[in-house]
Amino acid sequence: MKKNIAVVCGGNSGEFEISMASGKMAYTHIDREKYNLFLIVMEDDRWFYLRDDGEKLPVNKSDFSVTDGKKIIRFDAVFNAIHGTPGEDGKLQGYFDLLHIPYTSCGVDASALSFNKFMCNRFIRSFGVKTAASFSFLRGEPIDKIDVLDALGLPVFIKPSGSGSSVGVSKVSKPEDFDAAVESAFREDNRILIEEAIPGREIACGVVRKRKELLVFPLTEIITSNEFFDYDAKYSGKSLEITPAELPLEAETDIKTLSSMLYRQMDCKGFVRFDYILTDTDLYFLELNSIPGMSEHSLIPQQAEAFGISLRELFTMVVDNLFEEEA
Repeated sequence: MKKNIAVVCGGNSGEFEISMASGKMAYTHIDREKYNLFLIVMEDDRWFYLRDDGEKLPVNKSDFSVTDGKKIIRFDAVFNAIHGTPGEDGKLQGYFDLLHIPYTSCGVDASALSFNKFMCNRFIRSFGVKTAASFSFLRGEPIDKIDVLDALGLPVFIKPSGSGSSVGVSKVSKPEDFDAAVESAFREDNRILIEEAIPGREIACGVVRKRKELLVFPLTEIITSNEFFDYDAKYSGKSLEITPAELPLEAETDIKTLSSMLYRQMDCKGFVRFDYILTDTDLYFLELNSIPGMSEHSLIPQQAEAFGISLRELFTMVVDNLFEEEA
């Protein structure tokens, strides 16, 4: 009997529409000969099963089930396609853990850690990996702009500690733009980071587990016509994404080896994406995307294609992994 898979998307952040696109992509490409698929949308406190005919059936949150007519639908596993809260920060993972429903994304600890850029950078540095010099502030704490800029110089990046898709992120090149960027970041989270801007090449590395084998995809170099790889550049075609990236063999090997190590050390699951800045002399960790974009034009599908993996295989393998673990 085919297992029921809930493809969960939406969420409570500025990444709602991107998550919907990712969810629909997974819903389209997971192998239907192996699994029954159900698109579950989480929109604030309203959770519903979106049927193909457009009807919305409410989700029973007490056991994560849906009643369709007289039939109660229960789910054997979840494909988590929520970017931002509550699907990428560990909250939803804790809920599914309590219900003993397996899911495709990283667990509570890895999700919470990777989503909090402040804590994640501290963890990454414990392995001797370079990160940008930064300051962190909680909402309500005084921020001495002069001291911060004296220490970091200009430009700086001001970003929410917990956010994705560059929502709330600003590149500040002039002191007079500092306060507005701080305000924008605080609209997304209660903690913000102010980081030095490191000139270099932005490189993305996708990693996924296929059964017990770890697959490291061809690297992507991101070249944007905007100030940085912001929301507009990511989703409005204002960037050039070169896959595979044209890098020296030593740099490529270092990035892939580091990404494999971090995947294991952080106990990642499913497919994730590590982002770096490569300078002439050093490699800097930027962030871990525990639920990276999954739309047709997102980096992971591009990298998988360059690796020789179809979208059907890519999306299906992370679901297969859940039941391989049970076997």
